[in-house]
Amino acid sequence: MGGQDGVGTGRGRAGTPPPPLDPGPAHLRPLPFKVLGRNSPAPPGERGVGGLLGGNIIGSGIFVSPKGVLENAGSVGLALIVWIVTGLITAVGALCYAELGVTIPKSGGDYSYVKDIFGGLAGFLRLWIAVLVIYPTNQAVIALTFSNYVLQPLFPTCFPPESGLRLLAAICLLLLTWVNCASVRWATRVQDIFTAGKLLALALIIIMGVVQICKGEYFWLEPKNAFENFQEPDIGLIALAFLQGSFAYGGWNFLNYVTEELVDPYKNLPRAIFISIPLVTFVYVFANVAYVTAMSPQELLASNAVAVTFGEKLLGVMAWIMPISVALSTFGGVNGSLFTSSRLFFAGAREGHLPSVLAMIHVKRCTPIPALLFTCISTLLMLVTSDMYTLINYVGFINYLFYGVTIAGQIVLRWKKPDIPRPIKINLLFPIIYLLFWAFLLIFSLWSEPVVCGTGLAIMLTGVPVYFLGVYWQHKPKCFNNFIESLTLVSQKMCVAVYPEMDAGSRTEETNEDTEEQRQPIYQPTASKDKEQPQP
Repeated sequence: MGGQDGVGTGRGRAGTPPPPLDPGPAHLRPLPFKVLGRNSPAPPGERGVGGLLGGNIIGSGIFVSPKGVLENAGSVGLALIVWIVTGLITAVGALCYAELGVTIPKSGGDYSYVKDIFGGLAGFLRLWIAVLVIYPTNQAVIALTFSNYVLQPLFPTCFPPESGLRLLAAICLLLLTWVNCASVRWATRVQDIFTAGKLLALALIIIMGVVQICKGEYFWLEPKNAFENFQEPDIGLIALAFLQGSFAYGGWNFLNYVTEELVDPYKNLPRAIFISIPLVTFVYVFANVAYVTAMSPQELLASNAVAVTFGEKLLGVMAWIMPISVALSTFGGVNGSLFTSSRLFFAGAREGHLPSVLAMIHVKRCTPIPALLFTCISTLLMLVTSDMYTLINYVGFINYLFYGVTIAGQIVLRWKKPDIPRPIKINLLFPIIYLLFWAFLLIFSLWSEPVVCGTGLAIMLTGVPVYFLGVYWQHKPKCFNNFIESLTLVSQKMCVAVYPEMDAGSRTEETNEDTEEQRQPIYQPTASKDKEQPQP
């Protein structure tokens, strides 16, 4: 969209715009910046998208994944190769998503692409697994990382108690959910302030690593030592190492969730990728190089907070800076995940794939309170385990499954609709490379961790009956519709929430029927888009 056009036009300032897509009922269209008023940041433009994408990728992963990558890779050298290859594959995937983002210019990311290419069931399963697994698990891992870095200095000779880790993670989630419910402005300020902690911690790690190399401390970087295996090489474990590394790169498709809000996406999407992905890969590789200049592989694997151990070895009396910096970073990471997750809820509710109450906002604060509360509760349930590495394998497998399905959809779309406008068109070699890597990763991850990965698949498949009962089946009993209507009304009253109303200037059309829908703040059963008949 253009910077002055509002949300939903799907039109940029360069290239041939794609054909307009149905924005859905007026009361469920994407929430424009004008609705949020003074509490909302401006839409990202030319200068901001690279920093926005890079800032969203760099999070708690670099402080938790190095242990998981090294443990599964079996040697320092192979672990560094995993980090580099994961960065390259991430860049390939991001380029594929850039083409999809301007060909199907809808916010909602891969959910919108899968739904439009493969149909409602596939899109619903992507949404279902994101709502039940991906967002809650990501937030649980970041919150547990925060707990580890806060409590580890208090338990220097042992691991912090699991109950303490879970309790502190729950307090962090509840506090930040309250902040996000209270004010969009507060949430964005928390994000800005705590981003500084992330940058400080990574800058310290990389600078100290360079100093160590200059002093000749690079024993584990010499080839003969770097590739010294401390466990038997196993192809299944290497696949798990890639899953652990991919968690740190999570967020690379963030801009596809806000495509309709980008200024000139045809130019800024690829620009963001070319700036941010190489930068993030550089930072991650050199942070891991820095870790092994101060710690042996055995010391790194024995630590649940690698940056704290790194700081204790090199910073002396100033070692306290590291846990505080990482704690600030991960606190901001939880806030950022909560802040952005509601966009997917809006996209899903717009398509009729989620309860309409999840698309509502507070009447005065303009915050998506129902969506935030749902996300918070589902994340708290994930805290039944404090094993972050199991959670990472769990969410990484499901994420990669749908990344591959989405990129396969890019090839299907090229075959089915070769003539639709594609302002960005990449060589088909890129999606093919990504899908080959994807197949390797999924097959050997499932072979190595059948229970963890199989659980994720089973949860995804539970969405099939839910789709047919809740979305596809239109002629539900009146008692069921009355129950849903009453439940929606009660939820609205508890959260003081209504549908986000579009600004008049940003509507693509305005009809008496739409106006009537906006006046009704409770659930109204409507025909699913999968069975919707064209109107005369």
